[in-house]
Amino acid sequence: MLEENLRLVQQRIASAAERAGRDPREITLVAVSKTFPADAILAAHALGVRHFGENRLEEAASKIPLVNQQLQTSQPSNHPTAITWHLVGHLQSRKVKDAAALFDLVHSVDSVALARRLDSRAAALGKTMPILLQVNVSGEASKYGFAPEPREEFFDAAREILALSHLDAQGLMTIAPIVAQPDDARPRSAFHALRALRDELCARFPDCAWRHLSMGMTDDLEAAIAEGATIVRIGRAIFGERPRPTPPTPSPLS
Repeated sequence: MLEENLRLVQQRIASAAERAGRDPREITLVAVSKTFPADAILAAHALGVRHFGENRLEEAASKIPLVNQQLQTSQPSNHPTAITWHLVGHLQSRKVKDAAALFDLVHSVDSVALARRLDSRAAALGKTMPILLQVNVSGEASKYGFAPEPREEFFDAAREILALSHLDAQGLMTIAPIVAQPDDARPRSAFHALRALRDELCARFPDCAWRHLSMGMTDDLEAAIAEGATIVRIGRAIFGERPRPTPPTPSPLS
């Protein structure tokens, strides 16, 4: 089932890119493995997936070292097939230390204060951390991210982050509104707004590439690709429905 799911997702990406006049190779597929075990990641890796996304630090801290270790022992040293680990969920300030050590790219930098903490930790590790700025373009109270308005406040925040020497700001990320119908216009509108903001950033800060737009998930990846997504974050369409937690067994009445 995993192989077929992956084939269908890759086909969707290729078809959406073709309709948009884009090269599918411009689009990175990040398989979001939240709640799925290390074995599922290794199986997807064996099918050619190289980018994986995790949402929660506690879960990632147990899975990432295990997967990395198994790959190191099973792959020939002259044919490296390392994974790029993406943090795609909200990052709390108190967990920055673990995030900086575990991940290769953080999609969810949503404040200057968080960026400063991440920069400090990256410096202590002797590394430069690629990041994306999460933007709440839909304005939903349930979502994290920088507000895109007022524009000057957002640009001021971007300027401060660009000055941090151990972070490499590579683009923007957003989560579109959840809709009942895949052809609903609201996700497309959100993705268009993120692309417009990225274009303004390129004009304002031309020395930074701002090359990535991380947007699009299982239900709206086609709309995201049409609007210029360079990274799509796909979980359910690859791994299947996430297992639901088992409810606690009621205690017997005394």
